[in-house]
Amino acid sequence: QVQLVESGGGLVTTGGSLRLSCSASTSIRSISALAWYRQAPGNSRDWVAVITHDDRTNYLGSVLGRFAISRDNANNTVYLQMNDLRPEDSAVYYCNRWPADARAWGQGTQVTVSS
Repeated sequence: QVQLVESGGGLVTTGGSLRLSCSASTSIRSISALAWYRQAPGNSRDWVAVITHDDRTNYLGSVLGRFAISRDNANNTVYLQMNDLRPEDSAVYYCNRWPADARAWGQGTQVTVSS
């Protein structure tokens, strides 16, 4: 069972950037698709970006053009580059398989965007 550890969150002002990292305990090379999800207080946990084993990507409409997901199979890491951040992007960000594996949720990393 893969263990996933997210990092890179923090507090930024509107328009700022952050790069999130997700380190896996096992090889991600054979995982068909990985995703970043986020959950704000009182909201459901929603997917934000997906990347397949052959580097096809898909994004939530509200982050398209601002966020970029990538994977480094050699280092078993998935990244989420977030630019032009907005207060509505504030949430705890998680990575997981796509579709999500309930056993693989980590602690997440908090992203807070101040206006």
